[in-house]
Amino acid sequence: MKPTFFAAVAAALFATAASAESIIEIVDPYALSAGMNAKSGAAFFTISNTGDTDDRLIDAKSDAAARVELHTHIMEDGIAKMRQVEDGFPIPAGSEHLLMRGADHVMFMGLNEPFVDGKMVAVTLVFESGLTLDVEIPVDLGRANNAEANGHGSMDHGKN
Repeated sequence: MKPTFFAAVAAALFATAASAESIIEIVDPYALSAGMNAKSGAAFFTISNTGDTDDRLIDAKSDAAARVELHTHIMEDGIAKMRQVEDGFPIPAGSEHLLMRGADHVMFMGLNEPFVDGKMVAVTLVFESGLTLDVEIPVDLGRANNAEANGHGSMDHGKN
């Protein structure tokens, strides 16, 4: 009888562990650079966590650049500046986190090749839970000047 009891307990623990996880999806990814001679670029997308456990994007890796970092924009003395976010971006359970221009994003510094419109940038996203996602991010230079595509279309910029 003891082996049956332990098997039932083990099965219950496994079922709980399997259901208590983050389920991460990357939605509408795209990458930009300032032009063919640019030394840096950035990637933007929505991270959706449809699971029941919080997670956090803690790193991004790519062979596309010498350095890849998680960045955000901050205001310092009235000047917008980019800063590395060393502890990453929280992705709460049942929620999403938007990486967009002028806010959180993946930064590529020291591009190994220019970001060419229509080409793909391979990126590995690393999450606190241990999950890694390999994502092919399309370069879409047409979004560089498109506020709606950059996630700004529905933002309130103080107009009444």
